Amino acid sequence: MALAVGAAAPEFALANQFGETVESRSLVGGAVVVFFPFAFSRVCTDELGQLRDSLDLFDAAGVSLVAVSVDHKYTLRAFADANDISFDLLADFWPHGTVTRAFDAFDDVHGYAERVSYVLDGAGTVRAVVSSPHGQGRPIADYARALSSVEAAL
Repeated sequence: MALAVGAAAPEFALANQFGETVESRSLVGGAVVVFFPFAFSRVCTDELGQLRDSLDLFDAAGVSLVAVSVDHKYTLRAFADANDISFDLLADFWPHGTVTRAFDAFDDVHGYAERVSYVLDGAGTVRAVVSSPHGQGRPIADYARALSSVEAAL
C-alpha cells in the first residue's frame, strides 16, 4: 500500500552511488522519489534508462529525481556507470529497506522495493503517486501526467 496523496513524506538520509549522503530536506522545490527493486534487472534497467532519457521532463517541472533501491551503494555505482545514469541512486541497503518501508514501498514477501514513485512538493507532501505491478515498468507518460497535474494544482 502506497502513501496517500496529501500525506507528509518521511524524511530520509541515504548514500548515493558515490557514497555522498542525500537528505530529503535538500531536495528543495520538490522531488520525484522512485523506488525500484534491483539494479541490473531487466525491467529496472529499462525503466531507469527511460528516466535518464527523460530528465528534461523533471528539469522542466523544477523537481529533483532520485531513485531508491535496497541495493548496496557499490552496486548502484556500477549500475550508474554501466547505464550512464547521472541522477542520484540511493542505497537503502542497511538496515535493509528502512526508508523503503517508511514510504510503504517495501515488499515483505520478496524483500525488495515495490514499483512506486512519489511526486513531492517543496514541503515534502505527496502530490501524486505513480506505480505499476511487479514485472512492469512505470511509463514515462504517467510521470508527465502526474507532474502536470501537480503543477496545475499549485
